[in-house]
Amino acid sequence: MLTAHNFSYGLVTPFLGYLMSCLGAFLGLRCTARARAADGRERLRWLLLAALSIGTTGIWVMHFIAMLGYTIPGQVIHYNVLITIASMLIAVVVTGIGLLIVGFGRQNWRTLVVAGTFMGLGVATMHYTGMAAMRLSGRMTYSPTLFIVSVVIAVVASTVALWFATNLSGLRATLVAALIAGVAVSGMHYTGMAALHMWPAGAGGGMNMAGGGATAVGFLLPLLIGISILAFIMTATIALSPNSDEMREDAELLQRIAAAQNGAYVAPPPTAAPRSQHWPTQAVSRGTQARRQGTGTDRPASP
Repeated sequence: MLTAHNFSYGLVTPFLGYLMSCLGAFLGLRCTARARAADGRERLRWLLLAALSIGTTGIWVMHFIAMLGYTIPGQVIHYNVLITIASMLIAVVVTGIGLLIVGFGRQNWRTLVVAGTFMGLGVATMHYTGMAAMRLSGRMTYSPTLFIVSVVIAVVASTVALWFATNLSGLRATLVAALIAGVAVSGMHYTGMAALHMWPAGAGGGMNMAGGGATAVGFLLPLLIGISILAFIMTATIALSPNSDEMREDAELLQRIAAAQNGAYVAPPPTAAPRSQHWPTQAVSRGTQARRQGTGTDRPASP
């Protein structure tokens, strides 16, 4: 069996991978919070943006940043470009389907489990598709036990992430949820890597990894940097955009304006009454003045 190293650059690649996973999860959760305050096509747009954020930055970028630290002495690892891009599309599509199921379906545990299972299997598929993109002189096998454990982690992590997406909206709660999601995605990745065994090309069994492809520095690194920069820009943009509460208030205001233009009256949302002992007296006094003005008997108040 070939000797492989997952931490060739120390803790740099695990830390950066975890950081980007947290960033993608945070951005996606902020988008889903806004999706819950929207309807129709606007909700769809927010959910698709969340899927793009989680699928690319939260999952795919984390995976391949970690893979930058994966080396085999005496080997130069290349990556098949089409399979690598396909793995990213898989992550985005399965995340999007999971979010659409919980975003437009009934809010119950059955919907959550179905969506989480589908999304988790998709995340695991993305991971092992990304691994299949490697090209080197050797053969690949997996430990069945750790392989299954990694899939279970992906399913549980996806279900928890979807629960966060449908129940959390506050900034602090979203930040904590993103940190937990980062741990789950990283845990799934390194469990899958622990299941991997690389063998010399002449060994029997396993998947033959021979073939051409692009190097990590020439292909993966520029792509990872570009997606990361876009993720930071999107995070700043989302942070400056109206939050879910502000979106609901704007929607209620637009409804009242539309009703007023049609001649109908829509009562404003209830607010707390002012804490003033003179408010009831002022209200009666104004009502009395209005009646006096209507009957023409308004007179100056006696001292």
